[in-house]
Order: sequence, then C-alpha cells, then structure tokens
Amino acid sequence: MEHIHKKVGKNLQSIRKARGLSLDQVAELTGVSKAMLGQIERGDSNPTISVLWKIVNGLRISFTSLIEEDEPKISVIEADKLEPFLEQEGHYRVYPMFPYDQRKGFEIYSVHMDPGCSHTSDPHNEGVEEYIIVTSGKLHIMINGDVYSVKVGNAIHFSADQPHSYHNKSDEVITYTTLIQYPG
Repeated sequence: MEHIHKKVGKNLQSIRKARGLSLDQVAELTGVSKAMLGQIERGDSNPTISVLWKIVNGLRISFTSLIEEDEPKISVIEADKLEPFLEQEGHYRVYPMFPYDQRKGFEIYSVHMDPGCSHTSDPHNEGVEEYIIVTSGKLHIMINGDVYSVKVGNAIHFSADQPHSYHNKSDEVITYTTLIQYPG
C-alpha cells in the first residue's frame, strides 16, 4: 500500500496540472511556499494537517480529494446491474453510468422514457450544461419555451440553467445518453 504522503503528492500534482496551474500560482492561492509544494508533490515531505488545509482551502477542493485512491484506468459499466433513479411512477428511468466526479466536472446518465412520458427539470445552477445523444426514438425537448425534436443518432447541447423538459410523444421507449457538465 502506498504511503499517504506519496498519495497526497500525486493527487496534488494531478489537480494542479488538470487546472493548468504552476507551482507559483498554487503557492499564491494557498499561502504554502513553492518549495514546500514541490516537496509535497514529489513525496519528499509529509505535510501537516494545517498545511493540507491551506492547500484544500486555497484550491477549493475537498480534503479527501488529496488522499483518494487512483481510479482504475479502465471501467466497464454493466447497465443491467445499475439501479435507476425513478420518476413519473417508473416511466422515467435514469441510470448513473458515470456519477459526478469533482475532478472531472461531469456526470453521464442513460435515460429511458416510456411512451407518453414527460419530465420537467428545474433549472440547474448557473453554468451547468447538458449534452444529449438520442440512442433510440425521437426526443422532444422544451428549453425556455422553445421545442426541439432530436431523432435517433442526433444530439443537442444547451445551457441547463434555464427551464427545460423532456417529452416522449411516441408509442415506443426512447433512450438517450446525457452528459451534464458543471462549471469549474
């Protein structure tokens, strides 16, 4: 098992690089010296709790994001083993394929809508975007009062911080994949 200070170093470096920040910039944001940050990233230093709190507060990340295990390089999701979220008395089923991950800033769902089903979504927080790819049927989406029809094989993208709803006006089940992206 990897020592915790090595894990913290790898995760800190990964977060810093994912945000495109230099050590100088992280030092400015956190109040931790560039030299100390470099030692932490290399695993040469076992930082105190107070230093770690300066880092997480400055970068606005969770404390546990510094000690999380690496994700596997390959994840196979078996749809038939996922438990869906149910709405509209089970006629609207949402399968969490890839739940939200703070480091990635998005989540992916597979959605199944029975014939005649409609689902209204409250506006999401400012900056949230949805990307939808229809995999079977024809989906009708109302976004801020305008209706868009998206047929199988096509996609739609929109700012989800406005009123929107999904409608299956057909006599067959519609399926689509949704990627919800959250602002960084």
